[in-house]
Amino acid sequence: MAKKTAATFQRIKKLTGKAIGDFNLIEDGDRIAVGVSGGKDSYTLLHILEALRKKAPVKFELIAINVDSGFPGYRKEVIEQHLREYQFEYRMAAADCFQIIEEKRRPGSSYCAFCARLRRGVLYTQAEQLRCNKLALGHHLDDFIETSLLNQFYAGTLAAMNPKLLADNGKQTLIRPLVYVEESDIIEYSGEQQYPIICCSCPVAGLEDQKRQRMKQLIKDLSLEIPQIRNSMISSLGNVHPRHLLDQSLIPADKEA
Repeated sequence: MAKKTAATFQRIKKLTGKAIGDFNLIEDGDRIAVGVSGGKDSYTLLHILEALRKKAPVKFELIAINVDSGFPGYRKEVIEQHLREYQFEYRMAAADCFQIIEEKRRPGSSYCAFCARLRRGVLYTQAEQLRCNKLALGHHLDDFIETSLLNQFYAGTLAAMNPKLLADNGKQTLIRPLVYVEESDIIEYSGEQQYPIICCSCPVAGLEDQKRQRMKQLIKDLSLEIPQIRNSMISSLGNVHPRHLLDQSLIPADKEA
């Protein structure tokens, strides 16, 4: 079991390093805020980046940031204990997202989407206060391809996520170093490491992500017939042929005779 865990760790580290190189996610002198929610993805991201940092040819710093959104029962002390145990530099931030959502959310709009925007704003604010020029989030390969399918099926757009994106405030760059890492590897690795995973305590947790769960099941079912479907789909996001799409803004205007 130890060998299996070591192999998974090395695979995740290698793929994360490849993403960093492919998209130039980390540069010398970077001060990176890492969003740590208490879930498997963010714990894995933090520990993998720390392992890479120790042997990286460039110098960069990591600061873990946790946002307590104000949901009753959120066990932030479990996360803080873990960060202390591994001697990470960190900040525990409190926000009134729960109250704002209850008061300001439009009827029929997505609870989770509103919450995510609020938490992202808190992370950017904290990153700025901590003089961080980058914010790292734990979105993995499955998140990218599920988002792509969700946008096609429900929004009528060809869009997923970007592994490197300048924030709206123009001050930090958002990076997603786990873009090449499959969720199954993260589940296996975080389970073996026994990370203290906690629930966000959101009152609608598990109720609003039914569409995403359908995408997960679709990909799982298709993978029985097409084992490399995840790699094929993530590759397609970087292999775009605009001439074969219907976006008229991408179609060259006809030249006059």
